[in-house]
Amino acid sequence: MNISSIVIQCQPRHYEEVKQWCEESGICEYHFGDPERGKIVVTIEGADVNEEVAKMMKIQAAPHVIVADMMMSYQEDLDEAVRELEQSDEVPDLLKRVTEEEIDPKSVIYHGDLRKKL
Repeated sequence: MNISSIVIQCQPRHYEEVKQWCEESGICEYHFGDPERGKIVVTIEGADVNEEVAKMMKIQAAPHVIVADMMMSYQEDLDEAVRELEQSDEVPDLLKRVTEEEIDPKSVIYHGDLRKKL
């Protein structure tokens, strides 16, 4: 599960309307805000980044929202992904071969996955 914070900017005169929308939307959870500056802080949850982005886009499209930006994000599965990457020899081995001049770095064409290079 992913959890992210989003800061919403609206005109101060629309603060209460946007706050109420956030509280009733089922998309996000309202935490606090500054009515005088028109800033609201909410969190969203999603199974993955795609779900979080979809929720953020709904917030951005809400009435009277000027902008809504993701500020911080937490991913429960990130620790596992980092462990898998650290245990994988494929990418570090390739980088070692390039740095030892076994492979000419100019010959490497990157298409998003170093393991498919050779």
